[in-house]
Parts: sequence; structure tokens; C-alpha cells
Amino acid sequence: MEPGKRLLSLDALRGFDMIFIMGFASVVVSLCSLFPGGESSWLATQMEHVSWEGLRHHDTIFPLFLFIAGISFPFSYSKQVANGASREQIYAKIFKRGIVLFLLGMVYNGLFKLELSTVRIYSVLGRIGLAWMFAALLFINFKPKARAIIAVALLVGYWLLLRFIPAPDAPGADPFSLEGNLVGYIDRTLIPNHIYRKGLYDPEGLLSLMPAIVTAMLGMFTGEFVRIGEDKVSGGKKSLYMAIAAVVMLALGLLWSLVFPINKALWSSSFVLVVGAYSLGLFALFFYIIDVKGWKGWTKFFEVVGLNSITIYMAQRIISFGGINNFFLGGLAGLCPEPVGKLILDIGYFLVSWLFLWFLYKKKVFLKV
Repeated sequence: MEPGKRLLSLDALRGFDMIFIMGFASVVVSLCSLFPGGESSWLATQMEHVSWEGLRHHDTIFPLFLFIAGISFPFSYSKQVANGASREQIYAKIFKRGIVLFLLGMVYNGLFKLELSTVRIYSVLGRIGLAWMFAALLFINFKPKARAIIAVALLVGYWLLLRFIPAPDAPGADPFSLEGNLVGYIDRTLIPNHIYRKGLYDPEGLLSLMPAIVTAMLGMFTGEFVRIGEDKVSGGKKSLYMAIAAVVMLALGLLWSLVFPINKALWSSSFVLVVGAYSLGLFALFFYIIDVKGWKGWTKFFEVVGLNSITIYMAQRIISFGGINNFFLGGLAGLCPEPVGKLILDIGYFLVSWLFLWFLYKKKVFLKV
């Protein structure tokens, strides 16, 4: 990998990941609903989360984003070192990013409503910020072998904690169940009124940050590997080795799931490996097509999203894209049969969101945290 070269595949993959939470998932469901039984078809159900255990495509969006954030860090770190940044400056930047993302997560949760007694503290952005922050600190303080041992220890330790310490307030319950898991117990004990499901559990809870750190670490291992010079490992071989590693990780994750079920809400260790395999395999594919083979003509659509991913995540909470969409397409949708009208509105919402990002892209306005 040439020093200073930007990974176009990373921006495109981030954009691909984000389109599903800026309206594209609803477009898929609406398309499926045009056919008999389509709303309950396999493809349609992939556009929503599982209720507890299991895995659907919608469950991969969040961890893939965290994995991608991890890939970026070795490039950022090497650039900072090359530019003469001190250790203190690098630490400050890491802490600042983690804290800013945590605070943005609270803003997303409604911090400015000033309902401080019930505002949700944990968040998607908060988990990304904190997991990435701790993984980055490990990256700059430990060699790859030591980090690999730490990653294994975090995953195994998390499994053993949940397996052998069930929630004290749910005697006899399955330690991996909604009521009986230690993750939920800690959150509903410490901050019962500030979690996703009041007094029960939070999918971005405190203890499950442990395995989430490993998701970011897996991304950093990947970024570190991709940075190896082309004179040592060619781009084609890098793609192949990453694909092989993804298959191995998938096999390990599926085996582990026999005793520690795949569960996004718990961010179970098997979930880390299975979704890590998906993330690594998908990145290997994007990397090979875009950065190795140079087939880049199709990437702009995704780049527009990938370069402003935090922007669109926050903007959907603040700006009424739905209102803009209804202003222009509400009348047309109302003239059509209900399934067709819904499809028109869903497509319209997605296009309004994308055009908003296109405008920022053309003006070279990018929110960087």
C-alpha cells in the first residue's frame, strides 16, 4: 500500500453500509411488499433486527461501521507520526474523538430536551466512540501479538462472565436470556432510567463494550495488514488472505455459537466473530474490485454517503427529510395504490437523503470527528 494513498474501497464500503439506515432498507421492504407475502419474505425480514438471538443483515450494519472505523486508524496513526505529532497529541486526539462521539450519541438520544432524569446515556455513536478509543489505545501501546492475546482474552473472558455469573435478580434464568444476562443486570442496577428498555437492558450497555472493543481491534488488524507494502504482499494476495481469514473466523464463530449464541444485543463473542467475518469478507471484496483491479466507475454513489456518514446519521434525527419528501411526492403517492404509494415515498426519502449528501459533497463540506 502506497504511503498517503486513500483507500477508496473503505469510503465506498462505508457508504454501502450506511445506505441501509438512510432509507434503502425501507425501499427493499416496500419492493418486496408488492408481491403476495413479500412483506414476510426472507429478503424483507433481513431489513430488520432479530428480536434477541440470531442474525439478519440489519444486525451487521452497526458492527461493520465500527470495523471500518478500525481499519482507518492504522493509516491515520502512521500519518500523524510521519507529520511529527507527539505522543501526547495523538492521545489527545484519540480521547477527543471518543468523547465527542459519545456526546453526539447523547444528542441523538434527545439530550437537548433536557429530560436529564431519563435521557438514554448509551448510544450507537457512544459505543463506536468508546470501543474505537480503547482499541486505538491498545493499538499504539502493544505489538500485534500482544493485541491478539488481549482480543482473545476479552472475548473468552466476556463469555465466561456471562456464562457463570447470571443476573442475581433473575434466579434460575438462562444466563444468555433477556432477563437473566449479566449485561442487563449491571445496566438496570446502575442506571435503570437511562437505558434503552427502562429497567431491563440496553443493547449498547456497559459490559458489552468489552467484546465491541474487539470488533474495532479486528478492523485495526485489517488496516495494519493492508498497509504492508506491495513489494512484500501484492494487493491480490492481500484480498485472498483476508477472504481466507474471513472463512476461518466464520467457522470459529459458528462453532462458538453452539455454546454462546449469536446475539447483537449482548454483542456476544460468537457475534463478534461471525459479523467480523462478514465485515472482513466484504472489505476484501471491495478492496479487490476497487483498489486492486481499479474498477472505480461505480463507487461515487457510495462515496457521497461514506464521506459524510456521521452527518447523515445525525441529520436524519434533526432534519425532516420525510417532510421534504412528502412536500414533493406526497400527492403522487396518494394517487397510487397503497403499496405503490409507500414505495414511492420510501424511494423519495432515500433520494432526498442522498441528494442532501451530494450537495455537501459538491461543496466539499464533510463532518469529521
